[in-house]
Amino acid sequence: MQKRYVIIVAGGTGSRMGSDLPKQYLPLGNRPVLMHTIARFTEAESSPEVVLVINEAMHALWNDLCEQHHFDIPHTIAYGGTSRFQSVRNGLLKIVESVRQPLEHTLIAIHDAARPVISPELIDRCFEEASIHGSTVLAVLSTNSVRQGTLACSRSIDRSQVWMVQTPQTFRGDIIERAFQQEESSEFTDDASVVEKLGYTVRLIPGDHRNIKITFPEDIRIAQYYLESPKI
Repeated sequence: MQKRYVIIVAGGTGSRMGSDLPKQYLPLGNRPVLMHTIARFTEAESSPEVVLVINEAMHALWNDLCEQHHFDIPHTIAYGGTSRFQSVRNGLLKIVESVRQPLEHTLIAIHDAARPVISPELIDRCFEEASIHGSTVLAVLSTNSVRQGTLACSRSIDRSQVWMVQTPQTFRGDIIERAFQQEESSEFTDDASVVEKLGYTVRLIPGDHRNIKITFPEDIRIAQYYLESPKI
């Protein structure tokens, strides 16, 4: 069986939340957002090992929160860089140090810390699909009409061909390790785009519209509603 890992990227500042505290540390119900996110992965049957990438300046706060909430789910800490690319690469380096052999027999998911409503069943499916196809991305079809262009000139696009990307994005370990050995580029908008640069095809996995990314204050209330829903 392939060894499974998840890199949870929690190095962001959460500036759009209007709070001094990054969004992943804000309370969601009875504990911080980030703890819900980590718990979702440990509830999955695939039960990946967790590598948590945080801002080094937040390490003491995270330790205090873990003690306060009696949070004892095992996880390895890596420090984030100045960009998401660098943060993911630092997380990958932790896995490389741990495995100490080629990563071709591992599967690695990369997930946003601020997506605490991902279902364990969907996590399992991501790992299953990645074991077959090597490179996968969770995504949902757009429910809105879509236009491409500028304010002055635009054209409509067939929304049945437009997918809104979510996480986790899941890859065979050797593929994602090689991808993040590239030089960082402005072309890299997510982890899949880094892999595509090497010529790999990325398979889409139908996601869940409830798998929201907390970005604005009202998203906390939406996430709380979904967490309390019996469908999750």
